[in-house]
Amino acid sequence: MVSDEILRTHLQELRRGTVVVASLVALRHPDYGYALLQRLSDHGFPVDANTLYPLLRRLEEQGLLTSEWNTEESRPRKFYRTSEEGESVLSRLLTDLAAVQTSLTGLIEGADR
Repeated sequence: MVSDEILRTHLQELRRGTVVVASLVALRHPDYGYALLQRLSDHGFPVDANTLYPLLRRLEEQGLLTSEWNTEESRPRKFYRTSEEGESVLSRLLTDLAAVQTSLTGLIEGADR
């Protein structure tokens, strides 16, 4: 029987790549970090804050996200949004994800290529 730790490790690896795609999709509408955490979790992508915030910074450094500070509220918040370049990368990622899903479905169903 597979241990819970082994399963947890593989699930974490599987989700690691999909959280980038999910974040780029979710941030088509500007949002701040904590709200994104909640939104991702509500849609089946539970992400730890210690994972998400470095990811947001990395995606911003890569030009896939833009950000701006909203100082109109009592506490300033940094809002993120998928950039034009991020949309382009997201399009490619979604195409590849669909191809992977098709390939997996074929393997599961035993289809020949």
